[in-house]
Amino acid sequence: MKTFRPLTPSQRYITVQDFSDVTKTTPERSLVYTKKKTGGRNNYGRITARAIGGGHKQKIRILDFKRKKFGIEAKVVAIEYDPGRSARIALLEYADQVKTYIVAPDGLKVGDSLMSGPTAPPTVGNALPLGNIPVGVSIHSVELLPGRGAQIVRSAGTFATLMSRDEGYAQVRLPSGEIRRINEKCLATIGQVGNAQWENVVLGKAGRNINLGKRPMSRGMVRNPVDHPNGGGQGKSKGGGGRQHLMSPWGKLAKGKRTRNKHKLSNRFILVRRDGRPMKHK
Repeated sequence: MKTFRPLTPSQRYITVQDFSDVTKTTPERSLVYTKKKTGGRNNYGRITARAIGGGHKQKIRILDFKRKKFGIEAKVVAIEYDPGRSARIALLEYADQVKTYIVAPDGLKVGDSLMSGPTAPPTVGNALPLGNIPVGVSIHSVELLPGRGAQIVRSAGTFATLMSRDEGYAQVRLPSGEIRRINEKCLATIGQVGNAQWENVVLGKAGRNINLGKRPMSRGMVRNPVDHPNGGGQGKSKGGGGRQHLMSPWGKLAKGKRTRNKHKLSNRFILVRRDGRPMKHK
């Protein structure tokens, strides 16, 4: 991480990544497309997501989350920056000249060889079915349904742990603390996602948020009653407590209300909730 001499108020706290792990600065042209800005507006031009707009131009990197080229060795050509995610990405070139991007695990270097499939060795960066991974190993980029592609544990510095296997299912402890049953045929990649220092980044000034495409938004309690349920009041009135419950502009409870569907089908696969309590199955 880079820090700065406090010549301005923002530089006192600002921290920037040094990008020393990035080996290639221009993306592979065949694997990117330009991200269209919506400004938080839908197809009618109405704002449906507030505080979105502006920001630096970005190109979407097309990642291979399915890793379906089983048994074919791939060389790591470069480690690259991806503006759309916290993790770094690795450019792979397979023996048949096909190039793909994957989420770069910690410890992966240019020149390393990777492989996917049931016959691949359980080393960092290789993708294997959960049924072929040794118990206790750290994994990331985990599928939830066989063949769908990696959906969870893809953020910088995260990892899940394979705890046990039973009756065709693997028990996996996720970064949130939740323990979940996942089909043994689902692929997962060995190792921890790289760029763990990302959590230490301090923006330091509003302008860096603007560059990320995030616009300013005032709090509800400082608005007028016509604009927000929490607005109005004499002096600093926080709301909440017995007088009023904190809400969104559309009257939905902002704190404490459970939003997960009680009858969600995937509840049956959760053994321990992220707060440590066992899941009750009917």
